[in-house]
Amino acid sequence: MLSRTAGRRACRSFSSLKQVRLNHNQPQNAQDNARTTHFGFQTVPEETKESLVRNVFDSVASSYDLMNDAMSLGVHRLWKDEYIALLKPGAKGPVKCIDVAGGTGDIALRILDSARERYADRETSVDVVDINTEMLKEGYKRFKKTMYHNTSQIAFHEGNAQALNEEKFPSNTYDLYTIAFGIRNCTSVPDVLKEAYRVLKPGGTFACLEFSRVNNPLFGALYDQYSFSVIPLIGTILTGDRASYQYLVESIRKFPPQPEFAKMIADAGFTTGGMFEGKGGAWRDLWGGIASIHTGVKV
Repeated sequence: MLSRTAGRRACRSFSSLKQVRLNHNQPQNAQDNARTTHFGFQTVPEETKESLVRNVFDSVASSYDLMNDAMSLGVHRLWKDEYIALLKPGAKGPVKCIDVAGGTGDIALRILDSARERYADRETSVDVVDINTEMLKEGYKRFKKTMYHNTSQIAFHEGNAQALNEEKFPSNTYDLYTIAFGIRNCTSVPDVLKEAYRVLKPGGTFACLEFSRVNNPLFGALYDQYSFSVIPLIGTILTGDRASYQYLVESIRKFPPQPEFAKMIADAGFTTGGMFEGKGGAWRDLWGGIASIHTGVKV
């Protein structure tokens, strides 16, 4: 659980955001050359989003699983299990994986456990990459309790998904690239996809699990009511940090819907299924589209 200090830090980050918005009310000629993006429902200069997102995850790092439990009523654990089951790491022999925006290590641990338990594979490895130091600390702490600690099967690296260090992460290196509930927080999704394509080997798989768009209007209305009314309240009660949870809810609504994101993956060079949901399609919806799994193969 987060301390009151962490909650105050998040509030300070949002106070900074308010100042950014005030600066955006300057005369138009002062903003002509400014490139903007979204931070939740707010428009901010591109160069500020990274630090704003970093502040959010500094705040929620120590309660990341609690955060996801609150946002999905615990169902995120089932989604992640289904995600890994779909990818079948180790089924055709050991694979070299990179898990981006995976600082707390929950996806990496599932990959290694699945490979070992289902296929007796003790050679599959995962490089966990995250831009946030606090998230990486949580992941390292998690893995100290496992059999993989201090083995060649797991490594933690600080890095930016949009511009991975080419010496540390060479081109054509990985068999599997995973990113779960992280890509929507990046400033430039096309840049993330470009880097994913670069580091994967030909024939390698890109796999993204992300909150998405609900298909049924009635279910969607109920989901919106829960998201905007209940989740920030839960954040306040459990962690004293309403602002971070409000941002996370808003960031889901700003992420492209399934067909649009699938096209972005194809535009990055990946081969996908057809531009539809389900078997043979480019994505698979979970729980009516609350979350989706998108995959593509580097050709």
